[in-house]
Amino acid sequence: MKRRNEFLVGLAVLAALFLVVAGALWLSEADLNQKEATYTARFRTVEGLQVGNPVTLRGVRVGKVVGIRLVPNGWVETEFSIDRDAQLPTKPAVIAASASLFGGWTANIISFEPLPDDPNVRAALIESDRAGGAAWPGATLPDIGQLTAQASRIASDIASVTQRVQGAFDSAALRQLRQSVLDMAAISNRLVTFANSQTGRLDRVSGNLVTTSDAFAGVTRSLDRAVARVDSATSQNQLREIMNNGRDASGDIRQASADFRQLMATMRANDASLVRILQSADSLLTRLQAGNGTLGKLATDSTLYYETAATMRQFRELLADIQAHPKKYIKVSVF
Repeated sequence: MKRRNEFLVGLAVLAALFLVVAGALWLSEADLNQKEATYTARFRTVEGLQVGNPVTLRGVRVGKVVGIRLVPNGWVETEFSIDRDAQLPTKPAVIAASASLFGGWTANIISFEPLPDDPNVRAALIESDRAGGAAWPGATLPDIGQLTAQASRIASDIASVTQRVQGAFDSAALRQLRQSVLDMAAISNRLVTFANSQTGRLDRVSGNLVTTSDAFAGVTRSLDRAVARVDSATSQNQLREIMNNGRDASGDIRQASADFRQLMATMRANDASLVRILQSADSLLTRLQAGNGTLGKLATDSTLYYETAATMRQFRELLADIQAHPKKYIKVSVF
């Protein structure tokens, strides 16, 4: 009976030891059947990548990170344990990126050829590949905190530009604008006086043209009578045809004179609008050339223009990159 109890105790101890060893192996995910292979990738920095983080291929988990160590020349080597059944690219590369907004990271296996479109990732992979050795080239994407800081700096630049624009349109600028309007009104009055004086001269010229046309018509009628007498003495109608042409020409001249009078009447009706336009253009161009007023300062000082153009160009590049590669900046993972 005593030996039986000792046997049962020994059996229980062995069973407990077996369970402990099996549990430890299961928790450590030990590869007893050697179904996984170990590979190494080279990075300049791994940011938040840690041991135990998953390794994915085209979005499917194929392994995990088993080691991270510093090596000479400022490189960081990361060891991956990957399923042997996974069909890896001919020349693999690894991109470490944040998997969610809560700080989880993954190592994504991609093909080195063709290179990604992102210039920073492309440069990091090329630099790592030039280092040589058996390690795969690796690159690290910025996390959400770095993107937020960059967006904050852009917003600060836009706010600064907005404040400068608001400062340009102060009370002094309004006073200068009012003075410009008064100067424009004075120039308009001068142009009105000038237009009135010229209108009288144009009226006299039009009257002279009418008188000349009437005199020419009288000469034509006299010539017509003379030609009629000559025509009656001849057997051909050539002289009569010439006179008819002269009569038509006189009618054309009278029509041209009437059109000219109508043109002058139209000009007199619109002289006020023409004067205002000329006054406005002259005053505005004068002040812009002298550098007075808000528009004059903006036209002569290019600092604000270049700063605004540079800021908006950076903002458009960031927006275009976010639209083209949204997964590179924001990745949401529920599980």
